[in-house]
Amino acid sequence: MACLNPGDEIIVPEPAYANYMAFAISAGAKIRTIATSIEEGFALPKVEKFEELINERTRAIMICNPNNPTGYLYTRREMNQIRDLVKKYDLYLFSDEVYREYIYTGSPYISAMHLHGIENNTVLIDSVSKRYSECGIRIGALITKNEEIRKAVMKFCQARLSPPLIGQIVAEASLDAPESYYRDVYDEYVERRKCLIDGLNRIPGVYSPIPMGAFYTVAKLPVDDSEKFCRWCLEEFNYKGETVMMAPASGFYTTPGAGINQVRIAYVLKRKDLERALVILEKALEEYPGRVEEE
Repeated sequence: MACLNPGDEIIVPEPAYANYMAFAISAGAKIRTIATSIEEGFALPKVEKFEELINERTRAIMICNPNNPTGYLYTRREMNQIRDLVKKYDLYLFSDEVYREYIYTGSPYISAMHLHGIENNTVLIDSVSKRYSECGIRIGALITKNEEIRKAVMKFCQARLSPPLIGQIVAEASLDAPESYYRDVYDEYVERRKCLIDGLNRIPGVYSPIPMGAFYTVAKLPVDDSEKFCRWCLEEFNYKGETVMMAPASGFYTTPGAGINQVRIAYVLKRKDLERALVILEKALEEYPGRVEEE
């Protein structure tokens, strides 16, 4: 709302965090999505695909890096591609980087703030809720070198609104967490990721690319409709008194029909629980009446 006017358009690679759509509506802006595919690991589309969407109303590109819901991590080449588009068309770059501590490539992390030549066009969003496993504590930061944006943002900050006091206290205390906290959490996510992705790809008909960041993956299932399947798991299926709950990935797309056979899975459970969930998922897929076999 500090950067856009009603009717402005923002280009967002999909699948994308569903709340972006609500935020855009609040600002009177319009989200225009650009498709990525699970077959290509959700890599960024070619420049030409972006340019097909850019018009006189386009004001920004928005990314989540590492990505929610896919776990995809943008490469240096892709970040430079975005930088060049932002510079060429004088756009803003909104970069949601709340998962940046959790990358598994071994390579240096490329933040939007590292991109030279667009320093005045970049707005970075950060949050304590993912870094410290404090979901629901909506406290973070908006970071930009653009003085005009900072002044506009301060007008919103001075409204009589703020996060709950207990959230502020918890967030402040979290900043004192020792380095060992990060190492332990990171190492655990590495193990959980391996457990989940290996397990998913062993199930007949299931495919998940290897997420390089965050703690999510999007998996393709051999089902007619993942929303129906997820509901069926909760309402009608159990294996030895247990079932699994997943998020249908279609909710992260705006393109009709996209992600219809995909689910988002967060590997935030203990490895023992993930292993059990994989067994239950395989049994559910064997029994699901809407199973679809690939030709």
